[in-house]
Amino acid sequence: MAARNGGAIIDGKAFAAGVRARVAGHVGRLQAAHGVVPGLAVVLVGEDPASQVYVRNKGIQTREAGMASFEHKLPAETAQAELLALIEGLNADPAVHGILVQLPLPAHMDADAVINAIDPAKDVDGFHISNVGLLGTGQKSMVPCTPLGCLMLLRDRLGDLSGLNAVVVGRSNIVGKPMAQLLLGDSCTVTIAHSRTKDLAGLCRTADILVAAVGRPRMIRGDWIRPGATVIDVGINRIAEEGRSRLVGDVDFEAAAQVAGAITPVPGGVGPMTIACLLANTLTACCRANGWPEPEGLTA
Repeated sequence: MAARNGGAIIDGKAFAAGVRARVAGHVGRLQAAHGVVPGLAVVLVGEDPASQVYVRNKGIQTREAGMASFEHKLPAETAQAELLALIEGLNADPAVHGILVQLPLPAHMDADAVINAIDPAKDVDGFHISNVGLLGTGQKSMVPCTPLGCLMLLRDRLGDLSGLNAVVVGRSNIVGKPMAQLLLGDSCTVTIAHSRTKDLAGLCRTADILVAAVGRPRMIRGDWIRPGATVIDVGINRIAEEGRSRLVGDVDFEAAAQVAGAITPVPGGVGPMTIACLLANTLTACCRANGWPEPEGLTA
């Protein structure tokens, strides 16, 4: 698919459907060969509307892939000790291979303490400090879902990433930092930039690969893009425009698409890859827990 008079649009929705189909195929083979079904437990604390939608979609796609879905919904006033006790039980449950605690948590809870209570081998979000350290030192880890999805899209589009200049705009623990580590693992030359970077526009123009994950609507302008570059837009920003609400990315898509060699749209780009990679991580965790070969192409 091509943008008007510009580069190709990377269809993350279609690619994610392919990933989910591959996961479902592996799940079916595991069940047939070993009688084991990968299980994903999702914990939601409180009534955040966006989180409720995410959790519902995760449950639907988990079941569609043939996996077991365990949903735990707790009231917002739940004590942190009660949540930690639930996590301890899930850590010990052999039917649960992946555990995800939906963020954000209520203000009275320490998110770091909660995430680090999850068994690292079941931490399918890849946020546990042990997985962060393993990824940073190039060892086998659970990889955060959104950066993993971005890496899959880049490998599919570009093939070998070795030697390419990559600029990651954004330094969050959830996307920016792990994205940089994954790109380093694929032998890119990586720069992490952010809103305070001097001459951010000039730096972006050096990128063969530009990953925007800064959380500011349309911050990356069209003239910041190197002609022919591959642009991965992680941003999901809701804005009011022309009297209606709409989602836009961190990149000015219309302008950037005229210059880029390929670009992800918002919506329909990186977003669908996140849940697809969550399912892939759960499958990977199940295989590792049982000493079985990991499915190829579904992790870093």
